[in-house]
Amino acid sequence: MELRPIKSESDYHKALERLGEIFDAPIGTLESDEADILGLMVDDYEKKNYPIDAPDPIEAIKIRMEELQLKQKDLVNEIGGKSRVSEILNRKRKLTVEMIRNLTIKLNLSPELLITDYRLSR
Repeated sequence: MELRPIKSESDYHKALERLGEIFDAPIGTLESDEADILGLMVDDYEKKNYPIDAPDPIEAIKIRMEELQLKQKDLVNEIGGKSRVSEILNRKRKLTVEMIRNLTIKLNLSPELLITDYRLSR
C-alpha cells in the first residue's frame, strides 16, 4: 500500500481507478484499509475541487416535498392557503419568517437554508 496525496487531476483519476479495483476488498485486509484511506483522500479532493452548492430555498422545499411525497396542498397549513403555496413555489412571493419557521418543522430543513436569498420570477 503506497498512498500519496492527491495533488492533480491525474492523481485524482489514478486514485479513482485504484479505488475501483479495491472497493470490495474484504474488511480487515490491507486493501480494505487502503480503500478507506483512499476514499477519504478522494472525498477531500472532490470537496476542494468540485464543490456542490446547496440548493436555493425553493429548490430545497421542492426536493424535500418529493422525498416525502408531499403535494402543494400538504403545505397549506405551513404557508397559508393554496394560492400562497403556489406563489411561493413559483417564485412569485418570498418566504416570510413565519413560513420559514413552519417549514423548518414540517420538512425538517435547516432555517439557514431557508433564509438564503433567492430571486423571484417576473
